[in-house]
Amino acid sequence: MRTGINLFARRFATALPLLSTALLLALSSQAALAQMMALPKSPPIPADNPMTKEKIELGKQLFFDPRLSLDGTVSCNTCHNVMAGGEDARPVSVGVAGQKGGRSAPTVWNSAFLTSMFWDGRMATLEDQAKGPMTNPIEMAMPSHDLVISRLNEIPGYVSQFQKVFGKNGMNIDNTAKAIAAYERTLVTPNAPVDKFLSGNKKALSPAAQRGLQLVQEVGCTSCHSGVNYAGPALPQGTPFLQKHPTFTDNAYVEKYNLAKDPGRFEVTKSDADRNMWRVPTWRNIALTAPYFHNGSVATLDEAVRVMAKTQLNQDLKDAQVADIVAFLEGLTGEFPAQTLPRLPATPKLSLSERR
Repeated sequence: MRTGINLFARRFATALPLLSTALLLALSSQAALAQMMALPKSPPIPADNPMTKEKIELGKQLFFDPRLSLDGTVSCNTCHNVMAGGEDARPVSVGVAGQKGGRSAPTVWNSAFLTSMFWDGRMATLEDQAKGPMTNPIEMAMPSHDLVISRLNEIPGYVSQFQKVFGKNGMNIDNTAKAIAAYERTLVTPNAPVDKFLSGNKKALSPAAQRGLQLVQEVGCTSCHSGVNYAGPALPQGTPFLQKHPTFTDNAYVEKYNLAKDPGRFEVTKSDADRNMWRVPTWRNIALTAPYFHNGSVATLDEAVRVMAKTQLNQDLKDAQVADIVAFLEGLTGEFPAQTLPRLPATPKLSLSERR
């Protein structure tokens, strides 16, 4: 009997390290999965900008209205096309008079879940972001926000809507931005296959996508791309989740795709610590938002995966690994709420050609 007990004890002692390793791997996998979350059907709503049907409709009209630009040719939707992936499929966006910007337009879909706006995270909220392009000389090129409001005041339909939504004397640039932001908070794409998988439907992802899910954890991608938007952890609003890109520069990709030329957040802070620092972009609907990176230099998702693995993690992925990760990323394409073009209020006495 004692011999049998000793034999069992020796076998258990031999198996214990293996069991411990398996347990640690399982716990590690569960911890990584905990960083991945299904997308809520609605984003956080700021207390100072509650949602109403009338405000959303006004914001939608303003979002689609090119009259917010100097020559009446560029709207918010021009660069953030909500009839598609929420961007413009260009390496860099084109503004008034065909001028080209320096960075690619990020998607507006699910942007309400971000804690800062723009590639460099310089704006805290959707309301702050909405004001910027109007007076950017390359984008919408209005000389001032005062001119934006002066123009809106000449459109009777907007005057009456602003009064209904914001009260008497409610037409100002802050309320204009609030209306646009209210509409943008409706741009949410829930129920992606990954969301369904994380909610318990294990058939929602293909075997390749499930392998890809495991790979993005093992390789280290989810150390940055976590949370409900796969753009970083939950932070206080106005706090950007930033990462250096490129991190590893001793490779051909940095020069091939000109990744280090733009100094990123450094242009905002002038601090060397912020050179080449960028707000981590969302993975949601990433299969629909080519080209990739801040300069739109990479045309395809599989190449973007290779570039990120090498420049951020110093890893060379095999083709099969890339294919599996792409399959997982494709599983983050959500359900898009139907969008219809709004009827814009008429301008019977306004000639934009006289206001350049």
